[in-house]
Amino acid sequence: MNRYFYDFHIHSCLSPCADDDMTVNNIAGMAAIKGLNIIALTDHNSCANCPAFFKACKRQGVIPVAGMELTTAEEIHLLCLFPTLDSALSFDSEFFRYRAKIKNKPEIFGDQFILDENDEVTGTEELLLPPASALSLEDAAALVVSFGGFCWPAHIDRPSNGLIGVLGSFPETPAFSTVELSANAMGGEYAVELPDLGTRRVLKNSDAHHLWDISEPENSIMLDDEPYSGDLIRKRLFEYLKGAIS
Repeated sequence: MNRYFYDFHIHSCLSPCADDDMTVNNIAGMAAIKGLNIIALTDHNSCANCPAFFKACKRQGVIPVAGMELTTAEEIHLLCLFPTLDSALSFDSEFFRYRAKIKNKPEIFGDQFILDENDEVTGTEELLLPPASALSLEDAAALVVSFGGFCWPAHIDRPSNGLIGVLGSFPETPAFSTVELSANAMGGEYAVELPDLGTRRVLKNSDAHHLWDISEPENSIMLDDEPYSGDLIRKRLFEYLKGAIS
């Protein structure tokens, strides 16, 4: 077992609210400089920059995880991770059916750049990414699971787009075993306000929109990594998330 420092909530310049300097190579490089071992790219409602992200992370010796920050019909942010790049891209194709079809206005909302492995812009996402999808929280979670993924509510300590802020409490279904607190949230204090938080795994991530927001090596999980490979680490991560290992 070895310790892996993580950040599972990072936005690239595909997300219109992220800085244009959030290129895949800059993200991977900053993660390496900070001493992170495993990171996920989770742009709003899209996995389009994940292929380039995987290649950039490989050059830096950082293990990449493909993901998405999905906005449900209730406007709850759901952090979704996938065990393989292919499963993430397949999910992305299916999820497109449920996305809002609103044309982006870059001069108002920001650019949505799609990159290659060298940070060259190969295209732009024409439809605005952040708006709520047509999927309810329960249906979104079920769709993620059907593609082999794992999801949990993002930044539940925030009133905007946080599950508690929107619904007032945890729903009976889906029964989330994991939740995310913002990087600066006080988990102990929040647990007092919400006692049943103590039964759930709590992960802290950066929700980085700027390079300097990416997490310091403070949050970690223990994973069995022998014989070492990136594929094995991702497999062990999903076993951890799904409760097969603690």
